[in-house]
Amino acid sequence: MTDDTTLGGYFRIHSRAPAFEGADGSAYSVAVYMDEDPGPDGRFGGALVFVRWSAAGDQPEGHVETDYLAYGQSVKEAEEQLNALTLHQVKEELDRSIQRAAERPAWG
Repeated sequence: MTDDTTLGGYFRIHSRAPAFEGADGSAYSVAVYMDEDPGPDGRFGGALVFVRWSAAGDQPEGHVETDYLAYGQSVKEAEEQLNALTLHQVKEELDRSIQRAAERPAWG
């Protein structure tokens, strides 16, 4: 039996992205972002992207993203590291990303 307390396990069992309430009270779903090409060090990086949903939940309103959280000699290796994160760790990364976004100066 696959454990759905990890990001990858949740994807496999439920065939959809897990959703979270962010520290800002908004609803978010998570996706895995992987570099298509290796960096200068030859490794592929991976991060999480959190889509913020409207109050009605019917359309995206924005997003926040993490810094790179995983690196591997292949896309698969880095993706496996991200998929091994627990949902608790993913939620912590979401809240850190929201905090970082709130601290950035507004453009314009």
